[in-house]
Amino acid sequence: MGSEAGQDNERPVHSVFVDSFQLGKYQVTHAEYAVFLKDTQNPSPPFWSDPNFNRNEQPVVAVSWFEAGKYCEWLSAGSGKNYRLPFEAEWEWAARGGVEGKLFPWGDDAPQSIPDYASRWKTGPELVGRWANGFGVFDICENVHEWCGDWFSPEYYSVSPEENPRGPESGSRRASRGGSWRHHVKVSRCAARSSIPPEFQYADYGFRVACEV
Repeated sequence: MGSEAGQDNERPVHSVFVDSFQLGKYQVTHAEYAVFLKDTQNPSPPFWSDPNFNRNEQPVVAVSWFEAGKYCEWLSAGSGKNYRLPFEAEWEWAARGGVEGKLFPWGDDAPQSIPDYASRWKTGPELVGRWANGFGVFDICENVHEWCGDWFSPEYYSVSPEENPRGPESGSRRASRGGSWRHHVKVSRCAARSSIPPEFQYADYGFRVACEV
């Protein structure tokens, strides 16, 4: 976990073991989140009706960390399973798709080598399901930043436990992973870390769910 080629908060590179878990193939979509809103009567997030963000198979955007957690609780209650946000270690392991030590899910080639890179993500995220990594996880490292369950600390890797790290016990920002349609470089490295306060609702933030097994 981590990278010597990235920012200081990605160091030191260290070995991590995580228990088995499931991760959503796709980022949670606008259509899926609409079912949650209808069932719970929760308020819709910003940009809900904006045509740049409201296609059924686009990832839902501008959901706060708290609202993403409520979605997981609602999904758990309706299914009898334990859904939650993935932790950083789980997310990075899934993003790598079984490829160890590479910068991106496909290897070390720059994102600009992706077909049609220059013409994509003009006004918002694309529909989910464009491509999958070695684990069958779609669109990871791109489209929208994805909330994680951890509190964020830039120094956490120096004290991280080897088994099932779940971040600091407290903080002011929640961890997130993956690239965003809004950035100059729109596909992140697998090890790249980001964070914002949990109440923020940004048009380039979404999430995917994890499930205990």
